[in-house]
Amino acid sequence: MKNLTLLSICFFLFSTSMAQTSKSQVILDKLSGSMKKLSTFYVEFNANIKNTSTGVNESEKGKGWVKGDKYYATYGEITLLSNGVKTWTVINEEKSVYVSDANDGEESMNPKKLMTIWESGFKNTYEKSDVLNGENIHIIKLYPKQPDNADYHTILLYVSVRTSELKKVIMKTNDGTIMTYHLTKFISNKEIADSKFSFNKAQYPGYTVIRD
Repeated sequence: MKNLTLLSICFFLFSTSMAQTSKSQVILDKLSGSMKKLSTFYVEFNANIKNTSTGVNESEKGKGWVKGDKYYATYGEITLLSNGVKTWTVINEEKSVYVSDANDGEESMNPKKLMTIWESGFKNTYEKSDVLNGENIHIIKLYPKQPDNADYHTILLYVSVRTSELKKVIMKTNDGTIMTYHLTKFISNKEIADSKFSFNKAQYPGYTVIRD
């Protein structure tokens, strides 16, 4: 009888977990479908980076333009732009520009990866429903499929119930850093010239270009 009771409890927990994952996957699939239909998008966000062990607690505003695999993002003194082949990271305080392959971009700065990070490398589960700034939202938890090779151990997505749009992201790294992004503006299919995503050295006189 005890074994039967334990088996029943395990089955219930497993069934509940599967239902929560199924619910979150439906929401994420809808979000992914909406993003894939866009030719371009523009986003504005408020970001906070905090690490209690190192004393870091910084807040900045950012903007991002995305067109296919191309993107341009500004965050404080940093500008990140990519034409889909190369990525240029401009550090204004250093007057330096770092050039790397496009696939080496950081998820935390790349607006496209931030808006689609759930699509690869993560499992998901439905945490709960809540209210954010007076709006009903779903909270979905992501955790890496391969924790030993991942930079993040937990990512929380806040998705609007009404519009199915991403409203907030919390990314928790293995070194104790917590990055919080509040999306304050989102415009879809905004016309963006391709020149926006290519580095023009003439616009950065006196800057040192460093190639990885």
